[in-house]
Amino acid sequence: MQQRFVFIWLKYLKTDWFSIHKPELSGKAFVLATPQRGRMAITAVNREAMTQGIKVGMVVADARAICPTLQVLDDRPDLSEKLLKSLGEWCLRYTPVVAIDSPDGLVLDISGCAHLWGGESTYLKAIKMSFKKQGYHTRMAMADTIGAAWAIAHFGWENAIIPPGEQNTALLRLPLSALRLSSDLLILLQKLGLHKIADIIHFPSASLRRRFGNEIGIRLDQALGHALENVQAIQSIQPYQERLPCLEPIINVRGIEIALKKLLDGLCDRLEREEKGLRTACFMGYRVDGKIEKIEIETSAASRHSQHLFKLFELKIATMEPALGIELFTLEAKKVEHLVAEQEVLWIERAGVGHVEVAELLDKIKTKWGDHCVKRYIPEAHYWPERSFKTTSSLQEMPGMEWSLIRPRPIRILTKPEKIEVTAPVPDYPPMLFRYRGKVHTVKKADGPERIAHEWWLEDNEHRDYYCVEDAEGQRYWLFRVGHYNEGKLNIWYLHGFFA
Repeated sequence: MQQRFVFIWLKYLKTDWFSIHKPELSGKAFVLATPQRGRMAITAVNREAMTQGIKVGMVVADARAICPTLQVLDDRPDLSEKLLKSLGEWCLRYTPVVAIDSPDGLVLDISGCAHLWGGESTYLKAIKMSFKKQGYHTRMAMADTIGAAWAIAHFGWENAIIPPGEQNTALLRLPLSALRLSSDLLILLQKLGLHKIADIIHFPSASLRRRFGNEIGIRLDQALGHALENVQAIQSIQPYQERLPCLEPIINVRGIEIALKKLLDGLCDRLEREEKGLRTACFMGYRVDGKIEKIEIETSAASRHSQHLFKLFELKIATMEPALGIELFTLEAKKVEHLVAEQEVLWIERAGVGHVEVAELLDKIKTKWGDHCVKRYIPEAHYWPERSFKTTSSLQEMPGMEWSLIRPRPIRILTKPEKIEVTAPVPDYPPMLFRYRGKVHTVKKADGPERIAHEWWLEDNEHRDYYCVEDAEGQRYWLFRVGHYNEGKLNIWYLHGFFA
C-alpha cells in the first residue's frame, strides 16, 4: 500500500481557541503574552495582529507602539499540548493514526483512507472544512512523506496535494528551513550562499555529511522518502478494529443499530478466520460537533457470536446521543482470546459454566445490571479462609485444585470477620449464646472446634478455633475464637460466615 500523509499546520492554534471561547475578540488584533526577564513578551499572535507587523517574541510595549488598540491576554503555557491532543483525538474519525507535532501541528497517516471519502481531493477538503467550522485556521498538505507534507504546509501552496512520487520536484523551490534544520545550521548554510533545497539536493550525501554533519542528510532523506520517519500515535492502533464512515450523519437509533450490525459482522468474520473470540469490545460514534459517544461490553467467555454481542450492545444503545449526527462509527475488540470452534451436539445432559448458553446468559445479566451481580469463585491453595478462594471474570479459567469437602464451609464468608460477644463454658466447648449486631442468638446445635493455623510463611498471627452453630431460629453461623482459651481473661470471638 502506498504510504500517504497529511500535515495540518495550526498557525494560530492558541489565538483561534481564545477567539472561539471569547467571540468579542473576533476580528480584533490581540496577542498572548507571558512575563520573561521582567517584561511581558508576546508568545502568540492572531491573524489580525500579524497583518499589522506584530510577531512572536516582541515586547508588548513595542507591539502597542505599532498597534495602539492591541489587546493583550495572559498566555497558558500548557494550552498548546492540550489543544493538539484534543484535536488529534477528533481527527481519529479520518484515520486511525494521528500524531502530534508540537507546538502547532498534527500528522495524519492516511494510507488507505482517502478512497472512503471519494478521493484525496475531497478527503482533504472535508478535513479543511471541519476545522474551519470549529473556528481554526489551517494550512494543509498531502504527500508521500511526513517531511514533504510538513515542508509544503509551511512554505508551499495552501491545501496542496503532491502526487505519489513527486515530492522531489515539489521540494526544489522551497527554502532550506523547510527541511526542519536547526537555526545554527541554517545560518551557516546561508553564509555559504545556499538558500533553497535545490541548491543541495544533488550534492553527494557523503559530502554533506563530512561538511555539515548528519542532520542535513537525515532530514533530506526523510523528506524524499529514502529514510523512514517514525511518529508516536496519540492512540495505539487496535489490531481488531472495524471502521464505518457515513455518507450522511446518522441521527436516529435505527441507523446506529444498522452500523453496529455491519461492524459486528465484519469483526466476527475476521475473528472466526483467526480462531479467536472477543472478551471486551468498544463501540464508538464520532459526532459532527466533535464529541465522541462510546459504549462498552464485556463477555464472560470469548465470543464471536454476532447476534449475542449485538444484544449486549443493544442494552446500552439508548445511552448514545447522536445530537446533530454521527459521521463515523468504530468497533474495537480490546481484548481477544483463542477460541476454537466446537462440534455441535443434538443434546447435552449437563450444562456447566463452559456451556455457551450459560456464558451468554451471564453476559446479559452483567450488561443489564452490572458486573457486581455475577461472581465466579474458584479455590486457591491456602488454609486460611480469606485466602482459600479467588474471584475470576473468565469462565475458561480452570482452578488448580478441587474444592475441599472434608469440613463444611459457609455459602457466604465475610470479607472482614465481625467481632461478637460470646458466652461459652469450659475450654473447647461451643458457645451457648452470642450477640451479633445487638441481637442475642441462643445456640441449639454446634459442631467443633476446627483449628485452622495461620500460614506462618505469609504473616505471623494466632490460630483460630472454628465452630459451626445453629440458633433457635434455625439459622447457621460460622464462629471462631482467636488463640487459646484463657480462663479469667477476655477471649475474642468473631463471626466469619453464614450457612445456607
